[in-house]
Amino acid sequence: MLKLGLIGKGISRSQSARLHVLLGRMCGIDVTYDYLDSEKIADFDLIGQLAACAKAGYAGVNVTHPYKTEARKLIQRRKRLPEALGAVNTVVFREDGWRGDNTDYVGFMRGYRGQFGDQAPGTVLQMGAGGVGLATAFGLHGLGAERILIHDKDADRGHTLVATLKAGGANVAFVTEPELSDAIRDADGLINCTPVGMNQYPGSPIDAALLGGQKWAFDAVYTPVETAFLHSARKAGLSVMTGFELFFFQGIEAFEVFSGAQIDGDAARIEYFNAYPEALTG
Repeated sequence: MLKLGLIGKGISRSQSARLHVLLGRMCGIDVTYDYLDSEKIADFDLIGQLAACAKAGYAGVNVTHPYKTEARKLIQRRKRLPEALGAVNTVVFREDGWRGDNTDYVGFMRGYRGQFGDQAPGTVLQMGAGGVGLATAFGLHGLGAERILIHDKDADRGHTLVATLKAGGANVAFVTEPELSDAIRDADGLINCTPVGMNQYPGSPIDAALLGGQKWAFDAVYTPVETAFLHSARKAGLSVMTGFELFFFQGIEAFEVFSGAQIDGDAARIEYFNAYPEALTG
C-alpha cells in the first residue's frame, strides 16, 4: 500500500487522486490519495501537518497553493531541484529525512520535450509570475531558452521572479505594459501562467491580433484543455502545448519520486484517457 496525499487550500476539485491511483494500478501498487485541505483542518500549520503525515505512514505528499514557498523553506531539496527555485510541490518522507522536489518544473520540461522535441524555446514571453510561473520559467531556463521575458500585472511580483531567475543564471527581463505588444510579436514562444482562460475566468491573456509570427504556445490552464488563447494560437499557425501536459507529467514525476517506479508516459496517457475521456476536453 502506498499512502499519498495533497496539502493545500480549497483543493476539492483537484484531479491528482485519480491520476496517482491509476498510476499505482499500472504498477501493481495499491494507492490511497487523501485531500488534506487546510480550510477543513483546525489550527492548521504546514510543518505540523507534514509531521502528522509522516507519522501516519504516508510515503509522501504533494503540496499546492498557497504552501509551496513555505514548504521549500522547511524541506531539504532533492539534488535535481535548482537552488534558486524557491518552491516545493512534492515532499517524500524517508528514514534519513524529508526531501522536497518541484515536479511542476521537471514536468513542464518533460511535457515540452514530448510535444516539441529538441526545438529550442528561443525567446519566450511569459504572462504570469505566480507559483506555476516560477516553475515554468525555471523549466525554460533548463531547456536552454535564449531569453525569458516576464510580464505580470503585479509588477513587484514580476520583478521578484526576474531577480530569482537571474540568481539561477537565466537571461531574463521584466516587460512593462507599454512594452508588452512588441514583446509578444517578437517572441518565439508564448506562455500563459495566469488564471485567464479557466472556466471561471473566460477570455485570453493575449490579443489574437498579436499572434502569427511566433513558433509555439503553452497554456498552463487545463480546465478547459482547449482555451481561447490556444485556439487563437492554433488558428495563427503556432504549435501548441496544453495545460494537461503539465498536469499529467508533473503527476507522473511526483509518482516516480514517491514510489521509485518508472512510468511509460505513452501507456499512462492511453490508460488515463480510457478511464477519463472527459479529460480530453476539460
